[in-house]
Amino acid sequence: MPARNPSARVSPWIVLAMLAMVAVPAGITLHTVRTPGVLQVTSSNPTPHGYTWSLLLFVIPIAVIAGWLLPSEGIEVPKRAFWWTIGILTPLGCALDFFFAHRFFVYPNAGATLGIGAPALGGDVPVEEYVFYFTGFLAVLLLYLWLAEYWLAAYRVAEDAQAERGAQRLLGFHPASAVAGAALIALAIFYKKMLSPEPEGFPGYLTFLVAGALTPSAMLFPAARGRIHWRALSVTMFFVVLISVIWEATLAVPYGWWGFQHGAMVGVFIGAWDGLPVEEVVVWVAVTWATVIVYEVVKGVVISAHAARSA
Repeated sequence: MPARNPSARVSPWIVLAMLAMVAVPAGITLHTVRTPGVLQVTSSNPTPHGYTWSLLLFVIPIAVIAGWLLPSEGIEVPKRAFWWTIGILTPLGCALDFFFAHRFFVYPNAGATLGIGAPALGGDVPVEEYVFYFTGFLAVLLLYLWLAEYWLAAYRVAEDAQAERGAQRLLGFHPASAVAGAALIALAIFYKKMLSPEPEGFPGYLTFLVAGALTPSAMLFPAARGRIHWRALSVTMFFVVLISVIWEATLAVPYGWWGFQHGAMVGVFIGAWDGLPVEEVVVWVAVTWATVIVYEVVKGVVISAHAARSA
């Protein structure tokens, strides 16, 4: 019996429901921790070059997928679409560091890095920050491609026949994404000012994340919706969020690889995870969502251009 795919209109809601099935009980459980344990660090440099070495959490999956898993199955990655996507999205991560690093973050443990400064407004940031975002986008996209083209290929959505024949409309306004973005930002501001224990400041970090994720969605989702391999997207999202939570909750925040300017956060901090702001749980959901949408639309542009030249 051939694999049955849910419709492109139902699939996003299934992915959202899967996230909610994990996030809601986890959030309730974490909220029961009223007196969080405190890590006692007895060394001035407890994790020498820890942040630097931790980048292997992205580098090794990149090497394994690009160097073994994809080539071993003879899977051809559409190189132009791949590198155009990386070229579009990596500057977004770099912009977060360059323009906002000293507004949103702190880096108290210099010993966890190589000690090489990279330029940013307000002062240098560890060079690892820029490597972090570049390898992060690479890892997300490669994982999605491997899942879509091989591991979950039985559920692959057929290429849009119209895209193969020629040009099609690849930009289209998606009102729901725009409304969701505006509502999330408004809710964050309301919570920050009215309910947060730290009402000073503005929730700039969440605003940046929402804009970075839902602006591509508002512009591109109608074209991408029928192309996205939703099962591959869901597995990619869960894998990346799991890595992120382990990375930040057990290593980065407790050992001071990076921290957060509380005035730029919404004000929801997870005590059981050493005060990790809720934005850090959201960030890689946003990255995965934006990466897949941009890639599928860019691939559509490449297919359309190729079809036009062939014709």
